[in-house]
Amino acid sequence: MANDEILAGVGPRLRALRQKREVTLAELASETGISVSTLSRLESGGRRPTLELLLPLAQAHGVPLDDLVGAPATGDPRIHIKPVRHHGMTILPLSRGASGMQVFKNVLAAGSDRSVPDPRTHEGHEWMYVIRGRLRLVLGSRDLVLAPGEAAEFDTQTPHWFGRADSNAVEFLSLFGRQGERMHVRA
Repeated sequence: MANDEILAGVGPRLRALRQKREVTLAELASETGISVSTLSRLESGGRRPTLELLLPLAQAHGVPLDDLVGAPATGDPRIHIKPVRHHGMTILPLSRGASGMQVFKNVLAAGSDRSVPDPRTHEGHEWMYVIRGRLRLVLGSRDLVLAPGEAAEFDTQTPHWFGRADSNAVEFLSLFGRQGERMHVRA
């Protein structure tokens, strides 16, 4: 892959990471010390990325520099899990990259403050599998409780929210396709 092609992919990756974190350009500028206009031009491809710009962005997004530039895999198949805390959950990414199918292990600790439904929508398709505990899933007008071993699949354009069904911890796997890829369970 030519250097120009590699550099052209940096902007979309930066935008995807920022949007995934639900951070505005102004918030990211404050976090990194990089101006809003420079961040905007980086994301749109109007400015070439430099190491001086990419290092604080990688740190702010909590990803290796290789993820920003789309560096080829080194041959090591292990995923180095970096837990993220988001909306009262601990999220452990189990897949690489910012595009395509994403797999996460989600942990809602006992006593975590995630009990009042706040349904949201976004692009994509999600599949959930409960490992331990009881997961409450509000999906449109339906209010469901999933027990260990149960799975749910839905279009994320449907207003949805999930949390603990009781006071105990919940662990579940979540497979998410950004462009609406469907996950299929095969017996």
